Parts: sequence; structure tokens; C-alpha cells
Amino acid sequence: MKQFTEAVASELNVEQTQVFPYWKGRVGLYALLKAMQIGNGDEVIIPAFTCVVVPNAIIYLGAKPIYVDVNKETYNTTIDKIKEKTTDKTKCILIQNTFGLSTQVEEIIVFAKSKNIPTIEDCTHGFGGTYNGQPNGTFADASFFSTQWNKPFSTGIGGFVYVKNTNYLSKLIDVNKGLITPSFKEKFILSSLIKARKLLLNPFTYSTLLKLYRFLSKIGLVVGSSSKEEIEGIEIPDGYFKGFSVVQAKTGLKKIKKLDQVIENRIANAKKYSKFLESEGRTFVSQSLEENHSFLKYPILVKDREKFKLLAEKVSINLGDWFISMIHPIENNLELWHLDADEFPIAKEISEKILNLDTDTKSIDKVLKFLAQHKEEIL
Repeated sequence: MKQFTEAVASELNVEQTQVFPYWKGRVGLYALLKAMQIGNGDEVIIPAFTCVVVPNAIIYLGAKPIYVDVNKETYNTTIDKIKEKTTDKTKCILIQNTFGLSTQVEEIIVFAKSKNIPTIEDCTHGFGGTYNGQPNGTFADASFFSTQWNKPFSTGIGGFVYVKNTNYLSKLIDVNKGLITPSFKEKFILSSLIKARKLLLNPFTYSTLLKLYRFLSKIGLVVGSSSKEEIEGIEIPDGYFKGFSVVQAKTGLKKIKKLDQVIENRIANAKKYSKFLESEGRTFVSQSLEENHSFLKYPILVKDREKFKLLAEKVSINLGDWFISMIHPIENNLELWHLDADEFPIAKEISEKILNLDTDTKSIDKVLKFLAQHKEEIL
């Protein structure tokens, strides 16, 4: 386990004693919030364009997520919007790295410090990338990362946190004493899934296997990214607060050796997407954002999402679906998570039209050809 945290710390250029791994990244967020003593009546500012596991971690502690709209170009919140929602009840501000892009991080942190509000970087999309030449996740008081299946550095499922503000270290260590040890069954299933993925996953099987995996994880037959309880309600699931395993550590140590190469390839492919989309007058990621973008996903907006997905499936092109709802993947009863969609028109519009291009593809020319054939479907 120490080798794993040492490897992660080395990548971030931080101390190994300030890195802590968890069964899932969201567990790390929950632990950080708890270490910051966030609880009943407190408010945590987050973007209205995120994954449901983020507001869940807040709600599980009795606190309330306060949403802010996002910027059309960056898919991130802005400091101005954050200022509008900051009150005396604000006890934390989350700074999200969306699809690998960080924006206005330093400005938000300066503002938060002026109000004595702690900050957490949501770097579930950003490990291996940089912001203004510094590793993502090394600016705020703390940060949390994901090492789920589709991340450039994957442990199957998993995640970790980095605590920059050492005032929270002893508190987090105390909180971590309550972590549950993964069972033999969970570790066996995860190990089997990692091996099966390596053997069976390819562009032709991707769509079918993804649907199968999501179905099996939803009904609890495999270790999934999200449990049924996490996407159907706001009660903390049994066994949620779980620690890291040797299975994850061993997998991560193999994967991290290739991280720089993977990130480099993603950025190169993303630039090709941008060049094509710009040439066709479609929505694209501005060149001005590329320096701070590691491109976990490349977002595109389409007229008819289901139609476009079917067209892609026919030619075995993998499209991601982050975030097809404002708190992905929840599409109904958003009020349970304290979200009124109509208050956030930009996030709502984007979530209705977005799909993601694979930046880790080895068939970039095939994808570009597909986009050219169906460019009229792209906004």
C-alpha cells in the first residue's frame, strides 16, 4: 500500500504521508468533508454539472449542496457565480476539474481564503494533468481523485485524496479509523473484473460489455462504479465508507508507469478533434484552454443524442455519456438532491446535448471520418 501512495505522491510532487487511498474516490470526498467537520446545516458549493456521488457525499453528512451554473466554454463554474452563492453557511467550496480541465482555481482559492472557507479540488477527471504548470489537485486545501475503470490511471475502482493543508491531516487520520476493510468476495470479484476487462474489452465489444456491467452493478452482482442505493436515493449505503485493497494497489502500480504516455496521447488526439470541429464551424475546445486540459474526455454537443449514439454504435465507435444529466446519471426527482434544474440554464442545456469522444482511441482517423460523415448532427 505504501508503494502505491509513494507512486501517487511522486506524480503530484508531494509528500507520501499526505496521500490516502480509498475504495472509491467519493469515499475520499466524504472523508475530507468529515475531517473539515462539515455537518448538519452547513452548505457546500458545487457545480450544477457533476456526478451524483458528489452531492451524495455532502448529503450523507447532513449538509446541503449549493449548486452554481457553469460556463459554456469550460463546463466549469466561475468565481463570479461562486461569489453569488456564498453565504455565512458556506463551509466548503468544491473546484471541479471537468473532463480534465481546470479553470480559475487560484482566483477561487484566494476568494475562499478571504472568507475563511476551505476548498477541495474535485480532480476525479484530472490526475496526470496540470494547471498553470502545476499538477492538478495541488492548489486547494485538499483534493480527491478517482481511479475508476475509465480513468487514465485506473485501479478498477478506487480513488485517493491529497491533503495540502496539514491542519486537516490529524483529523482525516482520525476519520479514517472508521474505514471498513474490503471483503474477500469484493476483492475477488474486482480482481476477476480487471482480468476479464483486459481479455475481453475492445472497440467491438465495448458498448455491449458496458451495458452489461452497468446492469450487473446496478443489481449488485458485481462491484460497480455506483451502487443501486447511490443512484436511487440519498441514504448512505451499507459498507460505503470502505478502504483501499491490495488488488487495487497492485493494479495501480502497473498502470501509473504509463500515465505520462497516456496523457500525451489524449492531448494529441484532442487537438485533432478541435482542429476538425473548428474547421467545420462546430463547438470545440478553445486553443486557449489546451494548456490546462488533460482531456479525459472530449465534449461535443449534438442535436439528437440517441440518434448520434446509435450511428456510432453501428460502426463500433465508443462515445461517452458524461454528464447526460446535471447530476449524472440522475434524470428524475432532482429535488431529492436539492437541485432545481431550471435555476441553471447553461448546465441544463449542456446536459441535454452532450456526448464525449474517446481521447484514448488508437483509431483517431476512424473517429474523424465518422464525425465528418455526420457533421450536420453536431452543434
